[in-house]
Amino acid sequence: MRRVIYMVAAFVVWLLLTWSLDIQVVIAGVAASVVVALLFHEMLPKEHHVFISPVRIFWFLVYIPVFFYYMVKANLDVVYRALHPDMPIRPGIVKVKTNLKTESGITALANSITLTPGTLTVDLTEDGFLYVHWIYVKHEDVEQATQDIAAKFEWYIKRIFE
Repeated sequence: MRRVIYMVAAFVVWLLLTWSLDIQVVIAGVAASVVVALLFHEMLPKEHHVFISPVRIFWFLVYIPVFFYYMVKANLDVVYRALHPDMPIRPGIVKVKTNLKTESGITALANSITLTPGTLTVDLTEDGFLYVHWIYVKHEDVEQATQDIAAKFEWYIKRIFE
């Protein structure tokens, strides 16, 4: 069942990326989706129920513009820092606590942090801490860093993946 779900998900992504219903493109998409599902289904999360729940899909659709907002805001901040004559950066690695329990949720949080310019998730510990490289370290305290970096994403991700 998991393979079928991942094959369908991969095929939907294929169609969205190619944006074509040409028969050759569709056949190539089906073939690629089957190969991906067969080879990589063990690497993908076991919590496949996230693809089925309408509530989780709703929160995912709400999360997309929220993530896009923070990504644009971070892009503008990085551009400002790059173009500023004094280049106001204070890079460092901070420890961020996450309350997420599922592997999918933690992965989504780490990827959201990494995809936001100015931050990069570099490590994850067993006890739920992420180590994040931050372009301008405002706080070295775990709680403050968590609020500034992860809390804006974690609330939505918890509703999507847990």
